[in-house]
Amino acid sequence: MKNDLDRTDRRILTELQRNGRLSNQELADRVSLSPSPCLRRVRRLEEAGYIRRYAALLDTDKIGLRLLAYVSIRLNKVLRSSHASMSDFARDVQEWPEVVECYAMSGDMDYLLRVQVEDLSQFSRFAMDKVMQHPAVVDMRSSFALQRIKERAEVPV
Repeated sequence: MKNDLDRTDRRILTELQRNGRLSNQELADRVSLSPSPCLRRVRRLEEAGYIRRYAALLDTDKIGLRLLAYVSIRLNKVLRSSHASMSDFARDVQEWPEVVECYAMSGDMDYLLRVQVEDLSQFSRFAMDKVMQHPAVVDMRSSFALQRIKERAEVPV
């Protein structure tokens, strides 16, 4: 819980979000600690689950994944009332590499997918061959990102 974090823990988390490759010495300098206590705090934050993992953020344009789509999914109303169909969809979406994020949603649609693909042709194949072929899916609505205005992986701590 956020209240369990002191000011130094928050500074450590903020710095690691900005650059997860900081050496312990660099991190300690930035948060005004000596290296040993800094490392103990980082390990404690990792063990407590505040830090889930470390990752490199890729430039999707440079690796050829230029099309970003947000896809809303509605499941069959009869099937939706059964927990099995929702868990089947949630399980199956794990196998679709085009889907980089998936959220169960409130409102008219059941799921929101963030889909990253090369182009509209690849998106069309994904939509027609995977999403619309899924037995639980009855409606799919897509929106395409035209321009990146703001993107950040950091959350306020």
